[in-house]
Amino acid sequence: MRILQLFADKPVSRLAIMGCFAVLMVLPWLHLLPADSALHLSAYWVTLIGKIMCLAMVALALDLVWGYAGILSLGHGLYFALGGYAMGMYLMRQASGNSLPEFMRFLSWDKMPWFWAGTDNFAWAAILVVLVPAVVAFIFGFFAFRSKIKDVYFSIITQAMVFAASLLFFRNETGFGGNNGFTGFKTILGMDIAAPMTRTLLCFATAFVLMLAYLGLRYLMHKPYGRVLGAVRDSENRLQYLGYRTLWYKLSAWVLSAIIAGIAGALYVPQVGIINPSEMNPVNSIEMAVWVATGGRGTLIGAILGAGVVNAVKTYFTVAYPEAWLLILGGLFVVVTLFLPKGIIGLLDKITHGKKTVEPSVKNMETNQETNIEAKKES
Repeated sequence: MRILQLFADKPVSRLAIMGCFAVLMVLPWLHLLPADSALHLSAYWVTLIGKIMCLAMVALALDLVWGYAGILSLGHGLYFALGGYAMGMYLMRQASGNSLPEFMRFLSWDKMPWFWAGTDNFAWAAILVVLVPAVVAFIFGFFAFRSKIKDVYFSIITQAMVFAASLLFFRNETGFGGNNGFTGFKTILGMDIAAPMTRTLLCFATAFVLMLAYLGLRYLMHKPYGRVLGAVRDSENRLQYLGYRTLWYKLSAWVLSAIIAGIAGALYVPQVGIINPSEMNPVNSIEMAVWVATGGRGTLIGAILGAGVVNAVKTYFTVAYPEAWLLILGGLFVVVTLFLPKGIIGLLDKITHGKKTVEPSVKNMETNQETNIEAKKES
């Protein structure tokens, strides 16, 4: 019932959103139908749907910090890739058995680097998927927010960080496969990674985790924590004047966002079959911001919708008109910025409800704070 209460103000939206998630969780199972069935979903489509849902999860993570806290990151590709590499290490160990991974043998290494220890265990790999992005995000975020780096300066630093990381991972001696990265995966949890059932389960798991991430963040954003993040976005200085320690609110949102991006990367790798430093290309991180802006930032569901629409369009145009895709992407961002400042969700909301979406603001925070102070005086 608590989940349903999140949509109590918009029952139509509730049905539409939950219906879409239900469809996403049913679609993968169509892959198990006979190939001659009219409802059969090919391996290509199952992989594509799973891939887009992983990217939608990254957009959801970015919307948390950009849409609600007003922190524009142009480096979330780093956290996505770190989660992917953590899962890739496990998959490489499964493929190589008791011997060294193939790229290490090619480089004539006689033992694994220390950070590969335990990566043949799925549970440890899953812990790394969460822990590594969280630690990196905490260290970077703590010093950046403590130094009060904001706005465009913060965005530039995040892009510099992901670019530096990509250069590091391109080097063979770092132990991450160099420019080839990790590929040639064979099994996951003892199952053939290319088997129809495995593909189906991976795609279903992605849809389920995406739904959990969305519902969890929506629940969190309807709590005082979410309203504080909205106030940080609107006027951090005034919020600090009211006595809030905004550093920890921003840092917690930043770390949570990195964890979600890392999990998305971990689900992405076994479905596409490869992870390499190109995932840390700064252009990819910029595209993530375009997804959120296109769907409508500060709405969560808009980030998912934007990622789905843009990547579906990208899949078509990169095949039909590969040289024109970047121009189309840039044009899309210009159109959204000029004519759809609230994205697709803002347009749909205007059409269906004829009113603007209410967002948390610092004024609400001040009103609540003043009410609490008056109540304390009366008591």
